[in-house]
Amino acid sequence: MTARGDLVVSATLAIPRHELVVRASRAGGAGGQHVNTSSTRVEVAWDVARSGAITDDERQRLVRALGRRVASDGVLRVVASERRSQAQNREAAEARLADLVRRGLVVPKRRKPTKPTRGSVERRLEAKRRRAERKRERRHDD
Repeated sequence: MTARGDLVVSATLAIPRHELVVRASRAGGAGGQHVNTSSTRVEVAWDVARSGAITDDERQRLVRALGRRVASDGVLRVVASERRSQAQNREAAEARLADLVRRGLVVPKRRKPTKPTRGSVERRLEAKRRRAERKRERRHDD
């Protein structure tokens, strides 16, 4: 993340600042009088559905990966209110958004089906034979 530049998500993706909507509001919880007078809770929203920073494939992957985190209108919202400073909460929310997007765009590796080795097949069959023999010996044939 640069001072006023784009929000860097990965080496290949940066979200332009003009696509981010930042809103501050009063945070709840502990903090005494300070919490009652200052808007330190920060919400960062990014319109995934209309963003020009990602391709259609990436958009579909993100919506599928993030599920309910992306609202029905296609907006991804992240909130931070842990810190006493609005600037720190904004940094935390932006970092969280970047992390969510980064993890949502990961393409899972395809599983390559493998054949069991001859040794493992032989061991399995030998174990089955031993088990069958043990059970056969337990039987009472009258």
